[in-house]
Amino acid sequence: MDVAELASHIEHTVLRPDARQVDVERACQVARELGCAAVCVNSIHVALASQLLVGSPVLVVGVVGFPFGATYTAVKVLETELAIQDGADEIDMVVAIGQLKDEEFDLVESDIAAVVHAAAGRPVKVILECGLLTDAQKQQGRRSPSWLARPL
Repeated sequence: MDVAELASHIEHTVLRPDARQVDVERACQVARELGCAAVCVNSIHVALASQLLVGSPVLVVGVVGFPFGATYTAVKVLETELAIQDGADEIDMVVAIGQLKDEEFDLVESDIAAVVHAAAGRPVKVILECGLLTDAQKQQGRRSPSWLARPL
C-alpha cells in the first residue's frame, strides 16, 4: 500500500479542547494535500472545516457527546442537527459510557438511535472509550443493536 492509498483511509482529527481556527485550517490543508478520507472536528468547527474543504473529496466528520458521552440524548440530537446544518458529512458520537457499564443497553441503544435519526441518512460511527471498558463491555458495545433492523 502506498502513502496515498493509506491516507485515503485516515481521518485526520483536531479534537483538542483548545483547538483554534488555525489548527483546523492546518488539518484541512494537510488532509487535502495527503488525500485523507476525512477531517474529524469538534462540532463548533464543522462550519469552518466544511468551508475549507469545499470541492475536495475529504469528508467532514463532526463529533457529538465528545469526549465522555455523558450528555442528554436531546443534547446529542441537537448537536447532530447543528453539525449537519453546518456541513458535516458524517457524525461520530461517544456512547454513554456509564450507561454501558451499568448494562442499561436499552438506554444506550435509544441514545444511538436518536442520533442516527437526527443524522438524516448520514453515516454515524459510535465511539467506545475502550480504556474505560472491560472486554465484556466492549463486546456488548459492539453488538448489533435491534434498532438497526427496523425503520425509525
